[in-house]
Amino acid sequence: MISKHKGKLIVIEGGDGSGKTTQSELLLSYLQKQGIPHSGLDFPQYESFYGQIVAQFLRGEFGKLNDVSPYLAALTFALDRYAIRDQIINKLENKEIIVANRYVTSNMAHQGSKFSDSIKRNTFIRWLEKLEYDVHKLPRENLVIYLKVPTQITKRLTGMKKTREYLNGKHDIQEQDRQHRNTTEIMYNILSQQYKHWITIDCFQNGTMISKDTIHKNIVQTLIKKGIVK
Repeated sequence: MISKHKGKLIVIEGGDGSGKTTQSELLLSYLQKQGIPHSGLDFPQYESFYGQIVAQFLRGEFGKLNDVSPYLAALTFALDRYAIRDQIINKLENKEIIVANRYVTSNMAHQGSKFSDSIKRNTFIRWLEKLEYDVHKLPRENLVIYLKVPTQITKRLTGMKKTREYLNGKHDIQEQDRQHRNTTEIMYNILSQQYKHWITIDCFQNGTMISKDTIHKNIVQTLIKKGIVK
């Protein structure tokens, strides 16, 4: 079930290093130029109480990646969103288009990827949807734009990122784990086929990354086709 609020919630998704931040910023700039009421969100919110716990997890302070139950990891990421649920709802009620760099869908992909058994994975996804959408009552997203980039490319792009404060000079255990990157890419592909409101943009074509401007144009065209913008 998709959000029934007056505004629209657009999620930019993809693996680490796929260009989510860049495309979120370009889309927000487009909405600004069009005079469309809008807001941007980035998850996790590392400056928040729960976001700081997420940062500890990503720095490996609670153990190695697979030492932490995906249920417990997912709960922390979910609480980070729950903390600003009312703000999100208010923005949607004010007819804003919200562009979210990650959302519930990231939790599905990153934590769901830790289950090799499809039955256990599906059980987890159902639990997560109940937690975030039903218990926490977060608005459901209207559209997910999945930036599809092969892991061998995203690994190189991630290595080019600037130093991030939340890591305190350490590595992000999810980004550094090759198996996790691979299984998360598979999980994103599964989700993109499973949900009708997911749109995949293939950012790597003919052996090369297409330009950020071309990707942006594809996103805008998608929003036009969906009737979200004119």
